[in-house]
This record gives sequence, C-alpha cells and structure tokens, in this order.
Amino acid sequence: MELPSQINPEKIAVSVIGGIGRNITYAISEIGSYINFVRYTIREAFRPPIRINLIFQHMEFIGNQSLNIIMMSGFFVGAVFGLQIGIVFKIFKAEGIMGAATGKALARELAPMMTGFLLAGRAGSAMTAEIATMKVNEQVDAMEAMGVDPIHYLVVPRLIASVLIVPILSGVFVFVGVLGAYAVGVLLFDVDQGAFFDKINNVVEPKDVWSGLQKALIFAVIIATLACKFGLKAGGGAKGVGMATTNSVVVTFLTLLAFDFFITFIQIVF
Repeated sequence: MELPSQINPEKIAVSVIGGIGRNITYAISEIGSYINFVRYTIREAFRPPIRINLIFQHMEFIGNQSLNIIMMSGFFVGAVFGLQIGIVFKIFKAEGIMGAATGKALARELAPMMTGFLLAGRAGSAMTAEIATMKVNEQVDAMEAMGVDPIHYLVVPRLIASVLIVPILSGVFVFVGVLGAYAVGVLLFDVDQGAFFDKINNVVEPKDVWSGLQKALIFAVIIATLACKFGLKAGGGAKGVGMATTNSVVVTFLTLLAFDFFITFIQIVF
C-alpha cells in the first residue's frame, strides 16, 4: 500500500525528533534553573535579617493546620498496611511480626513519602497560589522596586519552616501509623499486645527512623522550593495562578518519587 503523496515520512521523522530534542533541552534548562534557585535560596537563608515572625507563621500553617490530616492519614495507612500484611503473615502463623513490619515500612518509606504528598497537595499548593497571586498583581515587582529581595522575604521563611516541621510531621505519621496497625492486629488478628511491641523493639532500628527523617528533610526542601518557584514564575492573571498551582503539585509529586528512589538506593548501598 502506497502512502499518499502529501505525506513525507522524512519530514515527520525530523519533526518528531526535533520535538523530542526541544523537550529534552527545555527539561535540562528547567532543572538547571531550579538548582540555581535552590542554591540561591539556601544561601539567602543564612543572611540576615532572620524573619522569625514569618517563620513561625508558616510553621503554624504547615504544621499545626496539617496535623489532623497527617494523623488521620497515618492511622488509616498503618491500619490498611497492617491488614494487608496480616493476611499474608497469618498463612505462616506469624501475625506477631506484623507490627514490626509495619513500623519498619512506615519509618523508612511510607511516612516520609505520604507526608510529602499530603503537604505538597495542601501546603505546597497554597504556597504557589499565594505567591502566584502576588506575582500577577505585581506585588512582587513592587517589593523589588522597594529594594526587598522577594526570595529572601517570600521563599526563605517558607523553606526554613518546612525544614523544621516536615520531619516532625513524618515522625507523627509513623507513631499514629503504628497505632493503626496495633488496632488491626489486636482486634482482627488477636495479636498479643506484648509480642506486638516487643517485635517492633527488636526489628525496627534507630537507623530506620533516621533514614525516614533524612527523606523528610530533603522532601521539605523540594516541596517549599518548587512551590515558591512556580509561584514566582506565574503570569497571565487568574488562569496563570491556576496553571502554576496545578503544575506545582504535579511536578512536586513526580520529583518526590524520583528523589525517593535515588535516596533509597544511596541509603541501601552506603
């Protein structure tokens, strides 16, 4: 079967390859821009003045206002995980170690990742929307005109607050998640209470908790910096604010997943 004369396979191939090349170039450019943004923000975090009031305001927003969501999510994630692995362990008459398995999984992986997702969807999106609104209303330009660095005033306090509060929320997630697994183990699988906590004490090591806190710390930097960067890049009125917020959440989710893989690989190897 002959192709219609107006279709040129060579032109199509060149167009597709050119499009892929442009996307790769754009992605590399954006990654480089983000790395420079993070470097500049971290450098500014060590320069006076330190805006304590703003830091505490953002800590209250990120931490206190997210606590109920973290606790509810942690309990049900722990309960569901305990239920799933409890069914498997029951086959081997090993229900007693379901608490240890849940605790280890929560400490190393589930707690920092789920905490990051929840905060990216709630606090991160709010950061982007707030800064993007200021950007499209030219408030950011007004700050620059008055000699105030927008990154130092808008981004640094949010970054510091995130770094301080996200690991704490991850720890709360672990604790509440273990309680959820405990409730499932005792009520549904008739696990001995003493054996449940004894296995956790024997299996879950301090390095497991430390590994999870390391992830939470890095995730905090990613959530705050990406949210603020997308907010500062916004333009085009209300539609631009919505697009910036949506893109911020999506990119943050994907970035957290990618970094989670690399961090886990490094922790296992080294």
